[in-house]
Amino acid sequence: MSLIPSPRTSAPVLQPVRRAGRIEDHAFLGNMRTGALVDRDGTITWMGLPRFDSPAHFTSILGTQEHGLWLIGPAGPDTVAPAADRRTYLGHTLILESSWTTEDGTARVIDFMPTTGEAAQLVRIVQGVAGRVVMQSLLRARTGYGRTPPDLVFVGPRVSAGLDQGRIWIDADVPLHADGGDLLSQFTVSAGEQVAFALSWRPDNSLPSLPDSAALLRQTAEFWTDWASRCTYAGFRREDVIRSLIVLKALTYEPTGAMVAAPSVSLPEEIGGTRNWSYVYCWLRDSAFAAEALTEFGYRQEVQDWIGWLTTVIGGDFDNLQIMYGVGGERDLTEQELPWLPGHAGSRPVRIGNGAAGQLQLDVFGEVVCALFAAQERFPDLAPAVAPLVSGFVRCVEKLWQEPDEGIWEIRGPRRHFVHSKVMAWAALDRAVRLIKAGSMDGPLGRWTVLRDEIHREVCARGYDPQRNTFTQYYGSGELDASLLHALLSGFLPADDKRVMGTIEAVQRELSIKGGYLLRYRTGGDEPGVDGLTGHEGTFLIGLGWLIIALRHIGRSAEAELLVSALLRARNDVGLLSEEWDPHAEQQLGNFPQAFSHIAALRALAAALVTADPGSLIVPAPW
Repeated sequence: MSLIPSPRTSAPVLQPVRRAGRIEDHAFLGNMRTGALVDRDGTITWMGLPRFDSPAHFTSILGTQEHGLWLIGPAGPDTVAPAADRRTYLGHTLILESSWTTEDGTARVIDFMPTTGEAAQLVRIVQGVAGRVVMQSLLRARTGYGRTPPDLVFVGPRVSAGLDQGRIWIDADVPLHADGGDLLSQFTVSAGEQVAFALSWRPDNSLPSLPDSAALLRQTAEFWTDWASRCTYAGFRREDVIRSLIVLKALTYEPTGAMVAAPSVSLPEEIGGTRNWSYVYCWLRDSAFAAEALTEFGYRQEVQDWIGWLTTVIGGDFDNLQIMYGVGGERDLTEQELPWLPGHAGSRPVRIGNGAAGQLQLDVFGEVVCALFAAQERFPDLAPAVAPLVSGFVRCVEKLWQEPDEGIWEIRGPRRHFVHSKVMAWAALDRAVRLIKAGSMDGPLGRWTVLRDEIHREVCARGYDPQRNTFTQYYGSGELDASLLHALLSGFLPADDKRVMGTIEAVQRELSIKGGYLLRYRTGGDEPGVDGLTGHEGTFLIGLGWLIIALRHIGRSAEAELLVSALLRARNDVGLLSEEWDPHAEQQLGNFPQAFSHIAALRALAAALVTADPGSLIVPAPW
């Protein structure tokens, strides 16, 4: 079939105007292949196809509406698109329902990405609820991250556009009109009426079958409902637990088992600032945390898939290990700036790729080994796959533990001997020793026991400030770091040790701000800080999660429960968390939705059911 642009006339429909929403104004759609962000006014402001890390074709969240979007909603006065009056996910699914009530009636839009396991699709169903509502659709795809309008091709009522990779096909129950590189439609829905739109991706010029929107909706609802029903958690706030688990599942790239940190790029950690990074990749650390949480809630298949991805991507070559990869195992994640995009709320530069891929981050070895240890404890039949990975990671620790590194926060300044990194190196050896003693793997028990104890002694001697009774951010530093809480939750010291109590209290005292939210460390403002960057940032929600669990383990449960409420208050109206929270402006910051933050919520909620052993902070994993 030859695809030739069709000479369609401009549509007699006014182009809608929209106001850019904040980060928390968005909802998330996903299909375990890629993801989309939907603003309150019914606009898809971010989506790339066919994968999470593909170039985005709707990019307006990082610029203006000229950089690509898909708006469906009521035709507002003066063409301004109104925000929905109400929106929610339907049951235990990732199907979004947005409702508008106008002077003429009520309409809603059902948005979802089918979970068929086939080529990516996005389905949008407009339903009339009451009266008669004039609705509008504006689809403005752009190639090259919002840079170039594609040619539109009409094949009967169907419309196609070439992207950076493959093509999209648009099907609708109403006529579509071309206006330059845009597709527009205006139509009316009455009570009981329905109009469906579907966007389907193809890797080539082949024509996809006509989508059955009703069947796809049923299949997607059944998929998510069935998946959520497998959750083994039956405790307090189960609905909140399931919502965060669904986010983790949707951030999984199902063809390989990789788990991305977030489905977005360059959403700012400071409005107007430069701390803008791409998170559409699989960090070993982030995915280990996610696998650990999924282990705790009974999701064996996802954990097994992650272990399979880990085994494949490393390929036994631990000497050339990276701390992050593309979802297909790609190693080249070259960081680039996109100068044509003005950034979210003027936060520049916009970056894709991530230069941290080439860093040394010693803590990663411990976090992955702890996740593997927890998986084998919960699912003993995984031992044959776990043992060679643990052995390989621990041998890396033997070679590298004395080196300074960039640490858990991926600093852009000089390498340091970060205390958290050293403790996690200890944790890797500790879990390996425990596995050998249990007969679950082979290894040099004596040598690894001696090394484990040597690291422990060094950290206590060089990473602890006896005058202030606290561990510090790095050897010789007077600064503190929220990651110290995570380090101590590894079982490095007993819970009643004065150094544990002192560190928890010091971190809370010096890094807490309004509402009890926790900074990860003090930034430098106009001068570069320890991370090598200027500017400030919001509070890191995973740090608050660590604090909640630490407080519970030292018997301060009432205080921990107050902070759980603070953590959940940082969610938006559909239960989603970004990377950071600004308690002064009361807004979300950073990439969205963020796996780290949803893991923090999951572990903090689960910890409410755990009665702490007063003699130890040892738990099955670093938490």
